[in-house]
Amino acid sequence: MKQYLIASALMAAFMSQTSHAEPTGRIFITNERGNSISVINGETLEVESEIAIGERPRGIGISPDGTEVYVAVSEENLIAVFDPKTLEILRKFKSGSDPETFAVHPNGNIYISNEDDAKATVYNPRTGELIAEIQVGLEPEGVAISPDGSKVIVTSESSNMLHIITVPGNTITDNILVGSRPRAAVFTKNSKIAYATAEISGEIVKVDIENAKILMRVQLEDPKSKPKDLVLSKDEKYLYVAGGRSNSVWLLDANTLEVIKGIPVGKRVWGLAITKDGGRVFTTDGVSGTVSVINTSSNEVIKTIAVGKFPWGVVIDD
Repeated sequence: MKQYLIASALMAAFMSQTSHAEPTGRIFITNERGNSISVINGETLEVESEIAIGERPRGIGISPDGTEVYVAVSEENLIAVFDPKTLEILRKFKSGSDPETFAVHPNGNIYISNEDDAKATVYNPRTGELIAEIQVGLEPEGVAISPDGSKVIVTSESSNMLHIITVPGNTITDNILVGSRPRAAVFTKNSKIAYATAEISGEIVKVDIENAKILMRVQLEDPKSKPKDLVLSKDEKYLYVAGGRSNSVWLLDANTLEVIKGIPVGKRVWGLAITKDGGRVFTTDGVSGTVSVINTSSNEVIKTIAVGKFPWGVVIDD
């Protein structure tokens, strides 16, 4: 009987983690200076609503079951939570000093970079409970979680490092020195390789995560390029990199890091998100106050959408 109860409990936990709300198809944009979220209809590519969320929203993510959207409200030191269907704000909870960006773990917890405190923190967003604090380098910025949930990368801008954190222990196992001011990272589907940007040095690095070794690095030739966010194509053959001041998204060969082309978008492109089917990339163009929509078949912009003031983060509910 005891074994049966344990098995039943494990199955119930598994089902609760794997069940998923029907996606809305919406694209959510944080407007850093507008203190709002722009809601874009994924079919019409028109703004259908705007949510007042708090002062200086930046990072944004969706719960694994698709029922909640989380927003880092940096100036208020909290995470705001809203319903992606009703757009109702459900709750807010304190999340350490200056939560800039975060990533959502497959287990539902969120890993946050707290820039002012040189820490990464782990919270249960359902309860607001602080689970762990991890001392990292100066000015932590980007956070990425491996698809298998075993590793977390936190970038520290002033220490020029990628910190590799193991889960569930939440301890740093490796510190990888990269170019000046690393901003964002992304894992491959097998969790073995990661890519990261270094803004000031204009670099993209490819990292062997298992051996904590840089495999390759390239410096973007355009001196205006200050790479920030990056995403992989669905087939993982290509890398899309937000070029910052170059006002372009750079398309790279993911294997060789060779630059294939620059895709002109709005001014000061920061955030990127790619649809699950890989067909579109959405960019946040901060200075332009726009979102650019890139068709990945042609690698051209098919639409530019006016949103709030200084759009920063983007997530797709698909």
